[in-house]
Amino acid sequence: MKIVTLGEIMLRLSTPGNRRFVQSDAFDVVYGGGEANVAVSCANYGHDAYFVTKLPKHEIGQSAVNALRKYGVKTDYIARGGDRVGIYFLETGASMRPSKVIYDRANSAIAEADPQDFDFDAIMEGADWFHWSGITPAISDKSAELTRLACEAAKRHGVTVSVDLNFRKKLWTSEKAISIMKPLMKYVDVCIGNEEDAELCLGFKPEADVNAGKTDAAGYEGIFKAMAKEFGFKYVVSTLRESFSATHNGWKALIYNGKEFYQSKRYDVNPIIDRVGGGDSFSGGLIHGLLTYPTDQGKALEFAVAASALKHTINGDFNLVSKEEVENLAGGDASGRVQR
Repeated sequence: MKIVTLGEIMLRLSTPGNRRFVQSDAFDVVYGGGEANVAVSCANYGHDAYFVTKLPKHEIGQSAVNALRKYGVKTDYIARGGDRVGIYFLETGASMRPSKVIYDRANSAIAEADPQDFDFDAIMEGADWFHWSGITPAISDKSAELTRLACEAAKRHGVTVSVDLNFRKKLWTSEKAISIMKPLMKYVDVCIGNEEDAELCLGFKPEADVNAGKTDAAGYEGIFKAMAKEFGFKYVVSTLRESFSATHNGWKALIYNGKEFYQSKRYDVNPIIDRVGGGDSFSGGLIHGLLTYPTDQGKALEFAVAASALKHTINGDFNLVSKEEVENLAGGDASGRVQR
């Protein structure tokens, strides 16, 4: 299957271990970013995954390209040019101290990209799926326009479109997000987002007290139905995270296909090694699941939740697991015993 994602890949500078920024004299270097992370997951599951972005021609831009190629992502549609690669700094939390992200991504190559940098009709030709997230239109007004043009091309070519709402308060306000995101929903078939995303991007609020750890799926049923009715989504999906601490989460998800709800099994993820990219790994797993099991939304969701549970055990943005590893966990093998 040909899967296309559009967004920004950034240079990630992480403090070693659980050190604070003010303690660190060096950073660990990896690359990552919402849609790039999804592309890596899909490539790992055997799909032809293409990541679309713009990166500078210099060595740091090439290093980002190489990071994608290393894991089988196809980089044919990456435009080259612009002045800089976006950066984000990560301080990994522990126990009751949360992780912290500082962005340095203004005026990155993709934020300054123009429509003529991409031939979206050629990109979407023969594609089965197109995925984007709310982070991309939040980067800049130019990126928001690119997102719209990509969605239009996807619809012209009969491509299934998914979105991870992914609200980022450091990038834009809820008012700006709603004004940009709502008009884009007419192109979307599969909407993915947690309770905060749905409220801040689309103005829908579930009847669930998530901060108190109350993630009863029944509190989401009304909002799922309302979102599907208003925007015509084929699927509405939400992860349900219970955050007991920075290193201990409960993890499950809910999906609605316009007729039936399905709630996944729950995973107790403890200890979390790296939470960043957890939502992206869920999106990548869901895309694979819905393409592989198109008539079984429950099986598709179980694959996505298992994939994301595994991501929480892996350093870096990318979910470096195989299809077989995810299927084993989804099938009930959570022992963690040594494989010999």
